[in-house]
Amino acid sequence: MGKLNVSKTVGDTVGTLGDYLREQRVAAGVSLRQLAQQTGVSNPYLSQIERGLRRPSAEVLQQLAKALRISAETLYIRAGILDPDEAEVRSVELAILADTGLTERQKQSLLDVYQSFRAANDKPTQEETS
Repeated sequence: MGKLNVSKTVGDTVGTLGDYLREQRVAAGVSLRQLAQQTGVSNPYLSQIERGLRRPSAEVLQQLAKALRISAETLYIRAGILDPDEAEVRSVELAILADTGLTERQKQSLLDVYQSFRAANDKPTQEETS
């Protein structure tokens, strides 16, 4: 059976992430305020993430994952930062995201370049299509 490729908008992805975070927070028995204190993220910002109004950085997702004792990789996938289908690609992307020597902007730039190279290499060349 072929792979179904469903395109999600950023709003859908962020909303799904917010719903998931809220579920995990409630399951852990942690209030929004407690989670905000544990992660160093402001209460209003965290609320906006849960409501799907804000897209958090990889660093904030990492802090949330640690506080909720869940996989940061799962949060990255739900946030649309990582592709859920390619394990070898994910490992490169996770290494970039985990590098504490890079700023968030540098991490995103590296991910964008890496993903653009991968996309360019996935397209058949003129010779391959002849």
